[in-house]
Amino acid sequence: MEINIIITTCLLLLLAYVFNITASKTKIPAVIMLLLLGFGLKQISSSLAIELPDLQSTLPVLGTLGLVLIVLEGALELKLHKDKFDFIVKSSFLALLPMLILSFVLAYSFSYFGNIPLRLALINSIPLCIISSAIAIPSAKNLKGKNAEFITYESSFSDIFGVIIFNFIALNSGINLQSFEHFFIELIIMLLVSVFATIILALFIAHINHHIKFIPIIISVTLIYAVAKLFHLPALIFILLFGLALNNLDLLKNFKLAKGLNIDFLNTEVHRFSEITTEFAFLIRALFFLLFGFLIQFEDIINLSTLPWALGIVFLVFVLRAVFLKIFKLTIAPFLFIAPRGLITVLLFLSIPAAQRISFVNNALLIQVILICAVIMMIGLMVTNTKKNEHTIEVDAS
Repeated sequence: MEINIIITTCLLLLLAYVFNITASKTKIPAVIMLLLLGFGLKQISSSLAIELPDLQSTLPVLGTLGLVLIVLEGALELKLHKDKFDFIVKSSFLALLPMLILSFVLAYSFSYFGNIPLRLALINSIPLCIISSAIAIPSAKNLKGKNAEFITYESSFSDIFGVIIFNFIALNSGINLQSFEHFFIELIIMLLVSVFATIILALFIAHINHHIKFIPIIISVTLIYAVAKLFHLPALIFILLFGLALNNLDLLKNFKLAKGLNIDFLNTEVHRFSEITTEFAFLIRALFFLLFGFLIQFEDIINLSTLPWALGIVFLVFVLRAVFLKIFKLTIAPFLFIAPRGLITVLLFLSIPAAQRISFVNNALLIQVILICAVIMMIGLMVTNTKKNEHTIEVDAS
């Protein structure tokens, strides 16, 4: 039995790798192929009456690891320069504003039709409003120019803002001045932890000569994230700041504190660390979406009671996205289509206590929204000639 599991897992991961390297030619995001593969495997195992252990509890663990690695992978690809200030501002506002508007629109709709408290409706609506960096970042790698960088910033910001807002609403029974005070204290603590931990881990990279040194760093990053989450701190901020700091070490050359550091050597080591992080992110992402596809029930896909809600939510997602792309003077294609829901949506949904879940937001609605957004992204990337959009980011910021 163990050998069969090993053989099956290896074959599935090799197929995931094939999907990853062929995505640029087929324009089919690897995540869609992984979901289909996982779903197909479930049908085959069911038809052959193969008994498998309950894997539901594994999904949040893989999702959390995937989120850490994917945000870190994205941050390790981003360069900070003064001329990118407008670029970063646009991506952050495009991540935040549509998410806030959509969250409140859905919350009011759930509250009105379900006669439930607005706070409860908001907790359930936020997961559906966050762009999934786990899908967006790898899908954007095939874009040209600065488009991929923009999507990396936007989706990472969307994850961070979404998790912070979700936790703020979920952990505070009432929204008042005291709750905002607690939030800002937590934010300051997380920023201080991020700075301290980043310095320690950077020194570790610079001075440890042992042949095993990058795996302990990934473990340490994950540990810091998990402990911060345990205390309800905005932990994703640390992941983003840590990755940005490592990939922008050249900015330290003019500081006295960095005089003793060999920046060129550190850059070489960071490049190696980035490669290992990318490979681990691929592995965890592939396992997560294979498992998620395996756990999808066919009845949820064709659930007619939730389908109108799913179509309405997706419609609002892309209408708001188109409006804000126009406001920020960004070309519609290809950015309009890259608004997937995925890993972070599932993680936040699973973190909602059963007593706080509402009937409008269930597995069927979640799966339908994720699949519809993924299909729209796939079709959009197929019909978009990315070469004609190499300049789309370089627009007037005024």
